[in-house]
This record gives sequence, C-alpha cells and structure tokens, in this order.
Amino acid sequence: QVQLVESGGGLVQPGGSLRLSCAASGIILGFNTMGWYRQAAGKERELVARISSAGSTNYADSVKGRFTISRDNAKNTVYLQMNSLKPEDTAVYYCKLEGNWKDYWGQGTQVTVSS
Repeated sequence: QVQLVESGGGLVQPGGSLRLSCAASGIILGFNTMGWYRQAAGKERELVARISSAGSTNYADSVKGRFTISRDNAKNTVYLQMNSLKPEDTAVYYCKLEGNWKDYWGQGTQVTVSS
C-alpha cells in the first residue's frame, strides 16, 4: 500500500523559511516524478514544483527563486525548501507521486504565513 506523509508545515512570519518533507512508503520514490501542490482557502489546487526521476525540476512562476524541490532517494523522501515566504503562500501543501498507472497524494500539511 502506497502512503505519502507530509510534514514540516506550521506558522511562520513573512520572510521566514520552512522545509516540507514528503516520506513515501510502499513504493520506490526514485523511479517516479514527484510534485508539491498547494490549495489556499477558496481556491483550486495548484502546482508549486515538480521533480522528475532524473532530477529535472520546474516551478510555478510565483515561487521561482524562493522555493527549491529536492529528493533523497536513499530516504525515499522529497523536500520543499521554502524561503522568503509571503502571506500569499498560505495554503495546505500536498505532495503527489505520479505513478505508472495512478497518482498518489499525501494528506497535506498546513503552511500559514502571518505576522
């Protein structure tokens, strides 16, 4: 059974940093493209960043230069380093694994950027 568990969310002041983690079990994460998505209250879920099995990355324009996605295949974990956080980054953040036959989602972790 595939499980993705996010952690690392919380309350941070504008300009601060957080690192989110997504730990996978039941599947070898290194073979798959992984993504971080977010959903703010009243808005649709949107892509934040993706990383392929080869390590190539892409980012939403709104987070370029501030967020970095990375993976540690030995730990079966994907990370999202978030710097220079803004109030508009407030959302529930989800990780997604793009499987060969289906996609898998974690349960989400809340990030709140507020003074």
